[in-house]
Amino acid sequence: MVKFAVICANNMNRSMEAHYQLKKHGYNIRSYGTGNQVRLPGPKASQPNTYNFGTPYDKIYNELKAQDRMLYTRNGLLGMLDRNRTVKQAPQQFQKETATYDVIFTCEERVFDAVCEELLNRSGMQSKPVHVVNIETEDNHKEALIGAQTIVELARLVVESRDLERDMDGIVEDVQNRMPHKLLYTVAFY
Repeated sequence: MVKFAVICANNMNRSMEAHYQLKKHGYNIRSYGTGNQVRLPGPKASQPNTYNFGTPYDKIYNELKAQDRMLYTRNGLLGMLDRNRTVKQAPQQFQKETATYDVIFTCEERVFDAVCEELLNRSGMQSKPVHVVNIETEDNHKEALIGAQTIVELARLVVESRDLERDMDGIVEDVQNRMPHKLLYTVAFY
């Protein structure tokens, strides 16, 4: 079975929407963030809510609900966290992960760069290829859903491939031509 990972900055919105959708379709999926901490909107732009990776979604949900239920319901954070806690326990940081994947999807170029840098720093000692595809997705609820649909389509084509090494360029090109997102693609090594 193909092993997938999906990564955004905080492992909250874009990666978790894709994780949720891929899980519904029965794919072998994990999700991560690449930031130093999880950052969520606060009562003011200058006052974000920050959490360490590993803080349970349920705890974050309850804290934000107690802080300002109306605000965090209106801006969609409580709904997002409610979805997240049905998918997995807590946000995870990619840099601390030791598992290997066949395909990694990222949700913005700076995350793609961080993932590629992390893989490069791991030195490729296993000589195991990993296909890294960026699906440029704005960090809002609507775009996260659209981005997740693109990721599901990519995953479907990857799973259908009989020779991923040969087919991956064509899969990315095909999806790029049919879907609304700018894609970046590279092969890295574990």
